[in-house]
This record gives sequence, structure tokens and C-alpha cells, in this order.
Amino acid sequence: MKYKPDWDQAAERLTALWQGRCLDRPCISVTAPRASEVPWPVYADLEERWLGPGYVAAAVRATLAQTHYLGEAIPSYLLMGGWTVGFGSPVEFHPNTIWLEPVPVDWDNPPTFSLDWNDPWLAKYRRLYQAVLELAGWDDFLVGKPALLPGNDLLIALLGPDEFMFALIERPEWVREAIIAMARERVTLFNHFYDLAAPVHAFPYGNAQWMAFWAPERYIATQSDVSCMLSPAMFDEFILPELDIYGESFGAMWYHLDGSRAFQHLPTLLSRPYMRVMQFVPEPDVPPNGPDWLDLYRRIQHAGIIVHIQVAPANVEPLVKALDPTLLCLDTQCGSVDEAEMLLADAVRWMRG
Repeated sequence: MKYKPDWDQAAERLTALWQGRCLDRPCISVTAPRASEVPWPVYADLEERWLGPGYVAAAVRATLAQTHYLGEAIPSYLLMGGWTVGFGSPVEFHPNTIWLEPVPVDWDNPPTFSLDWNDPWLAKYRRLYQAVLELAGWDDFLVGKPALLPGNDLLIALLGPDEFMFALIERPEWVREAIIAMARERVTLFNHFYDLAAPVHAFPYGNAQWMAFWAPERYIATQSDVSCMLSPAMFDEFILPELDIYGESFGAMWYHLDGSRAFQHLPTLLSRPYMRVMQFVPEPDVPPNGPDWLDLYRRIQHAGIIVHIQVAPANVEPLVKALDPTLLCLDTQCGSVDEAEMLLADAVRWMRG
């Protein structure tokens, strides 16, 4: 891998993690800044910022050139322009995110969310994805799966939060059918992009989002941000069918658990046979990932699921010492390569006791 000369060693550790083994330390992804003369590009407008092949390719080059990837850190770039692929919803671009505007629906008839292969946003995102694949070549960096919203998050964007919550009560069967329909179309889209990438790229299915992850076999990454507002019964009725569709289609799942208010769904999530990795992000008004959440991490690991979390460097040591290293992947940032290499060496020492 061009931007990670020690990729073979990292892949060996990540393979061991996937198989429930640990080498001399748990998996730890560490990035550090790199001095670089590669300039950061300037976009002409917000659509180009997210979907312009020229701008995004230049941003990828700058990101990779300005970053050291140590331990199990994987060179990658989030192609969030896939959020525009939203069943005809108007798109609103912002400097740091993309919004979909609500669209009217026919409540009196079954939902008809069908994939439109002529959708101009899909065409734009496909051009972007193919341009980044060309830039990556076979294995210069990880392109991974496209960044597409899951059915439940997409439906709340299309209806609007208030309308979505009312519909859960007033039109539950319609909502359930809509989420299932979108999930099936998402599977079709994931497979479409996988078929584009697999012949030309070594990493067509990895997670290249804000926390990159690779496994030695195909898997899917997904989430349900709205789940923090749902009861366990509603989660099982509306969200679980979508997760089961993804599990059946891809075999293994990396799941983003969004905040402590979603803990009520852990019994269901931890019981699913396809659940392999759980990533947790605490909400802003509670402690960050670290020793305060040891009970959560142990609960996840007790179910045989890998804990993948972003932590401050100071919190690496207590977690390495307290948790099962065979089911642990930590993600952190250091101020220099020397600090990062020292942290990785210390992790080996902590493992030896």
C-alpha cells in the first residue's frame, strides 16, 4: 500500500482481530501529522466540495500526504457525497455536511421507493467514486464501500423528523414497508458499487468513513441514529428488519451505536449473529470514550463482538489493560510519529504486564 508501507503487518493484526486472536498487542490505529508540500484544494461551490471529481481527488491527495498512518491506521477518505442518492429528495449542501429536504408522499398507497438508475445524483456520485478508484489504483489506499444512508436514516430525512415520528404511531405498516424497501434498494446499490470496485481495487468493501476499518472478508457498515428516540419494541419493529436484510446480504456487520440513549437496544443488537464490530460515539454532554464506559465495552465483548472506538491517547493504556485484546480496536491521534511509535511500543509492554 503506497501510503502505508507496513500494510502487511497491519493486515495480519486485523485478520487476527477478525478471527478472535491477538498478537503482541490489540489493534491500535494511530495517525500523526506529516509535513507536506501538497496543497489543499479550493472548491468553486459546495456541490464541487462533495461531488467534484477534480476537487475530491485533490483533497484525497492532500489528506494522504499530510498524514502518517501507524499501527492499524488505514489510509482512506470519506466520500460522503453518496448521501445525495436519496430517491429524488432535493439536496442542500453545507460546508461540513449534506442535507436532504423532505418530499411529499402518498400515505394512502404502499410506499414505492424504487431505485432510479437515471437519478442525476447517482450519476454524479458514480463518476466521483470511479475517479477515486482510478486514483487509488489497486491498493494505494482504501476506497471501500460507498457512503450511502441506510433506509431508516434516509426515511427520516425524506419525511422530516416530526412527520417521521408521527408516522411511526399513525402509519406504522407504511413506515416499516418503506424502510424495508429502501434497505433492499441499498443492498442493490452496495452490490453495484462493489462490482465497480472489485475488479480494479483490493479494498472494495472496507469502511472508509470517519473511522476506517478493514476485515479479511466482506462486511457491511451501518447505523440507526434515530434509534435513540425509539423504544425497544419500536426498534425491533422498524429498524431490526433492515439490519436483518443487511446481515443476510453481507454476512457480517460493523455497527455505529450513536450515543448512550441507544443502549436500550443493546439486547437486540448483541443477539444478532451477523454483528461483528460495534463502534460507539458518546453524546457531547457525557464523558468521551475511555474508562467511564468500561461496563459498556465489556458487555459488547462478552457477546463476542469487537469494540471499535475513538479515544484520546491518554485513554489507550487503561483500556488496553482492562479489556479483552482479542476483541478490541482503538483509534487515536498523536502529535508526532515519535509519540505514536512510543504509544504502540508501550501497548506491547502493557500486554506483557
